[in-house]
Amino acid sequence: MTAVAAALVLTLPWVVVELSRLAAGLDWMPIDAGIALSTGPTVLVTGLAVVGASFLLAWGAETAEKDVPRAFALAVLAVLAVAPEYAVDALYAWDAGAQAGTTAGAEAGNLAIANMTGANRILIGLGWSGIALFTVYRAYKVRDDNVEKRSGFLADVVTLDKALTTEITFLWLATLWAFLVPLGGGIDLIDTVVLVGLYASYILIIIRSGIETEKEQIGVPGYLQSYRKPKRIATVLSLFIYSGVMILIAVEPFAHGLENLGLQYGVPKFFMIQWIAPLASESPELIVVVYLVNKARSSAGFNALISSKLNQWTLLIGTLAIVYSIAAGGVGVLEFDYKQSLEIWITAAQSFFALAILVNFNISLREAVALLVLFVSQVFAEFMVLNVLSLSHPEALSHQILLGYTAVYLLIGLAMFVRRRKAVKEMLGMTYEVVQTAFGRRSDFDIE
Repeated sequence: MTAVAAALVLTLPWVVVELSRLAAGLDWMPIDAGIALSTGPTVLVTGLAVVGASFLLAWGAETAEKDVPRAFALAVLAVLAVAPEYAVDALYAWDAGAQAGTTAGAEAGNLAIANMTGANRILIGLGWSGIALFTVYRAYKVRDDNVEKRSGFLADVVTLDKALTTEITFLWLATLWAFLVPLGGGIDLIDTVVLVGLYASYILIIIRSGIETEKEQIGVPGYLQSYRKPKRIATVLSLFIYSGVMILIAVEPFAHGLENLGLQYGVPKFFMIQWIAPLASESPELIVVVYLVNKARSSAGFNALISSKLNQWTLLIGTLAIVYSIAAGGVGVLEFDYKQSLEIWITAAQSFFALAILVNFNISLREAVALLVLFVSQVFAEFMVLNVLSLSHPEALSHQILLGYTAVYLLIGLAMFVRRRKAVKEMLGMTYEVVQTAFGRRSDFDIE
């Protein structure tokens, strides 16, 4: 339990800071009793808290695999790990609804979309690609049965568990719907019903489809799984609750601290909201996945990443309209400008391309590098156009860059889907069997 204690210690400084602030709000405490940290120390202390909470969350999820389907345990992990992203985005959606019809409200709506699309593109452009590259690198030192060495330039492949077929199929459906979102003039309750309905259906299916047999755990999860069931369940719930609360209260100040540091050095606010804040809020998820890959559990790592993408691409988008409507005092549409429509389309196109890569349940180093290069080059090019180069019409060129990359993602993705049409058919067939199994029409389904 030394490792658990060490992780808890990492979170304690921020707990002390938060408790001091709560105490300062009580009548019997001096008004200046709260601990006030400047931007730099805040980033440091909250960053350590995020790291500690991420390990606790990962251990809780691995321990839970003894009692619930692995996919469900990883889905819970994914929701908790990206909860801060929901909080940040919900704040902008709330401001947009509370100030509906004003310039400030319109700006908040655009920032909500920018933050959401930035988080989703980071998850694939840096997350999926970076974890694939790290998985292969790690396989040179530690045996990983999911890594297949092939001859040729960047030809090594990370193979994925075919049990991921459900996640990939639902993510594909959500991606297709996302292309339609801008056509409705904004995010409305129809989008909420469809996208939240997709995620609810996914959760229902993975819960009902049964408990997968997982290899014996080692280390902290192995120790915790040796507990008797009541104690084990209580421990898992405690780890989930504590780590979830810590991530929720630490990541937002961590992200805002990074924003403030960036603004101090002249980085534009919109860029910080779209890229730096989501990068900070996605950090717990990435830390957890690196931990899993480091244990040669790359398939579980990708499961967590895909689950995160699925819940952000469904629940995150779907709940924005609800938050907006509550703040506005009635059913409304979270509107956004043409630039944000382009951001949604390029995000959907990136997802389309990424799914074309995973449809045959593997990702090569070449494909991982392609995801990384396309993402980084687009962000860099747009940043240069809008903030560095002196151009007469930078916004128009920015729109052209987004449209150009959207076309590239779609064309390459479509070509890959056509080439891998047999894999698409196989994936849909496996998903159909999973659904049949979940609802009791089959009992002999087993994915190798």
